Amino acid sequence: MNETTPYFNDFRECLAQSHAAEDLSVWEEVYRKAFPGMVGMVSYRQDGFWQREGIDRGILLNNTKQIFIDEKIRGTNKITGKVYEDISLEYISNNTNGAAGWVCKQLRADYIAYLIAPIGKCYLLPVIQLQQAWELYGREWRTRPRQGDSYGERSARNNGYLTWFCPVPVPELFSKIGSLLRIEFEPFEFTE
Repeated sequence: MNETTPYFNDFRECLAQSHAAEDLSVWEEVYRKAFPGMVGMVSYRQDGFWQREGIDRGILLNNTKQIFIDEKIRGTNKITGKVYEDISLEYISNNTNGAAGWVCKQLRADYIAYLIAPIGKCYLLPVIQLQQAWELYGREWRTRPRQGDSYGERSARNNGYLTWFCPVPVPELFSKIGSLLRIEFEPFEFTE
């Protein structure tokens, strides 16, 4: 069963909220904890190449490596006052033109930083394994019976189009991502 939000999202309003969230000190706190060798960070939120490639921020490490991040922030629902603790995976960004959502489309980002402000948690989702998990389990998650507020298809109304997403519980999502970081192969004899 799918459902659509009863209110409309305004892209300009959502973009303004995203830009306002860009300067929150919590991002630096999160990235310093996640990447011990961090020496600085750069915002790529202005419209341009990096933004079109799905990158909001670059993290520079002391070994000169740069990590690219796509930032998502969730707060309390403005209509219901509810705090959602799952991770809503956007698989269709715009249903009128078929634009893929961030869980499906090619991104240059290394991680999605999915911050849920009211519970004080930020989940770092490795993009390659996240998208691979969606490829393998997305259909199952979209058709799975609802468990509380998780699973199933949902849509959000925008000005003239719908955005489709699937809320997945954090333990389920990380279990599937983690399983993709362990590669099995046929054992063979090897002597050092």
